[in-house]
Amino acid sequence: MPHTMPDLPADLFAYGTLRFPDVLEALLGRVPEHSPAIAPGWRVAALDGRVYPVLVPGPGAAGGILISGLTAEEWQVIDAYEDSFYSLERVSLVGGRAGWAYLTRDGTTGLPSDWSPDDFTLRHLDGFTGACREWRRAYG
Repeated sequence: MPHTMPDLPADLFAYGTLRFPDVLEALLGRVPEHSPAIAPGWRVAALDGRVYPVLVPGPGAAGGILISGLTAEEWQVIDAYEDSFYSLERVSLVGGRAGWAYLTRDGTTGLPSDWSPDDFTLRHLDGFTGACREWRRAYG
């Protein structure tokens, strides 16, 4: 089920697979403008049997990127790409910024372990990017 999209312009806080330029290029055909961002009070949790994470409430802060300049069509592509168990909510970021993020407020959804972008890069990025290209071709 599609999420209610934010009014444009709207920035996306990407903490998982969308933080990788190769994945953005595969899905959107470009790498939008982005900058490092941190969301305090959130944790990037690993998911059982999945190579992608979920953002859950937690101690510390979640690192990622803040993507700006997305078009309405790009938001629709990203929303179709994201799993339906996520909710799309606005989160506060360090430095007084804010962004929309696909997350869950149910802290038990993720594993106790944090998701590792470095492990994802080494073990999954190439195959995942290829799967994203295939998904995008099928999406249209």
